[in-house]
Amino acid sequence: MKFAFSEISLPKRGSLAVAIYADKALSPTAQEVDEKTNGALSRALETSRFTGKKGDFLEIVAPTGLEVSRVVLFGLGETEKLGQLDMENLGGSLVKRLNSSGARSVTVILDELGAEDIKTNEAAASVAMGAMLGSYRFQKYKTSTDAASEPTLTRMTVSCKGSATARKAFADMEALAEGVFLTRDLVSEPANTLYPDSFAEQCLALSDMGVHVEVLDEAKMQRLGMGALLGVGQGSRRESRLVVMQWNGATGKKASRKPLAFVGKGVCFDTGGISIKPAAGMEEMKWDMGGAGTVTGLMKALAGRKAKVNAIGVIGLVENMPDGNAQRPGDIVTSMSGQTIEILNTDAEGRLVLADALWYTQDRFKPEFMVDLATLTGAIIVTLGHENAGLFSNNDELSEQIFEAGKAVGEGVWRLPMSDAYAKQTKSPIADLQNIGTGGRGAGSIVAAEFLQKFVNDVPWVHLDIAGMAWSKADKPTVPKGGTGYGVRLLDKFIRDYYEGK
Repeated sequence: MKFAFSEISLPKRGSLAVAIYADKALSPTAQEVDEKTNGALSRALETSRFTGKKGDFLEIVAPTGLEVSRVVLFGLGETEKLGQLDMENLGGSLVKRLNSSGARSVTVILDELGAEDIKTNEAAASVAMGAMLGSYRFQKYKTSTDAASEPTLTRMTVSCKGSATARKAFADMEALAEGVFLTRDLVSEPANTLYPDSFAEQCLALSDMGVHVEVLDEAKMQRLGMGALLGVGQGSRRESRLVVMQWNGATGKKASRKPLAFVGKGVCFDTGGISIKPAAGMEEMKWDMGGAGTVTGLMKALAGRKAKVNAIGVIGLVENMPDGNAQRPGDIVTSMSGQTIEILNTDAEGRLVLADALWYTQDRFKPEFMVDLATLTGAIIVTLGHENAGLFSNNDELSEQIFEAGKAVGEGVWRLPMSDAYAKQTKSPIADLQNIGTGGRGAGSIVAAEFLQKFVNDVPWVHLDIAGMAWSKADKPTVPKGGTGYGVRLLDKFIRDYYEGK
């Protein structure tokens, strides 16, 4: 789908979308259209349930007096209360509505909004961003499709005053959306095509954008002492990998600053290992690499928009499979940190992957901070559902920054407590640590975070448990069903607001 921006003028073909405000008040362009169509808009409003509130839509097909095929009225409600997310949802909703109507092109006209939190040209860019995000589809494996359900919309033009500014703002948004799409693609791929080595190949492709990519094989990880990560993958015929991605975009004095580090869990398929999962729903475990997918998409977004920061992305890639060589409950492994870990449940594997990835990252790069992302625990879904990721941290300032960034882009996080009372559950009677807590199912997400904290070595750190956020069964305006791409926008906003250019 292609996007363009223009100054305000009525189109001569395709579809036209114009705004209606609260209580059915017509925007200036809507008034002009109403006059040209001898009151067709006013009559349609009088005879419908359309009120002009946010989320309202009304289509008028082929109105006399215009050359367009249809006019779509969209509600904006009280315009002074509009923000970025409202405009993105408008764009995403328009795409879905027009695709179902069979439209091929649309011009969306935004008159001056007078909004407190967003300028009109910024709103125009956000409409296009929402439309782009909402247009995503993962259909590479379909060999035949129903023509009636295929998307028809190929072009959107957003018209506003100061369209050049909108066009410039959208350039960065487009690069960000491409990062989100990469994450969605990775999370959606089946495990027979996306496994550690093929995932690493996807990362290597970012080299063309200026990202420096290294791939550590099992021999290199063995020499580094990554017994925790390697233990998880030893039951699979697919070799494990650790991928390091570096984007060096800072210039001048800022180029020598400590890098920002992002670490992702990449379990490309999780059977549970010897502690095997129930069969029902196991097919969903192809997305247990969601954290690694987010880190990869973030690195693409940063490179795509030439972010002025130095950032590190480290992902641990494994398959957790049961075979004659698989890790057993009761085994003890030695992590890269030197700490020993008793394996009580082989399905608590993500924390083992992150243990070595986190230690490697802080030991090699000495970063400003580390943020890890992982589809780590089912317990976080019980706690927070599918509305927020769980946030755990040793740093209040970092936590608040990520919370604010998430609120701004609609990717929520909620901080949960950590303390010695939880940490003591990770102690093993025969090793330094054990990979599940002594308290049964209680506080499982917190105990997992306490386990991870043993490997950050006092570096400022945030752990995001995204198990409820990486995959969606609901279809939203800008997030279709399936892989959501959660976290890419959150972390890009966090970097942009608090670290880029400072």
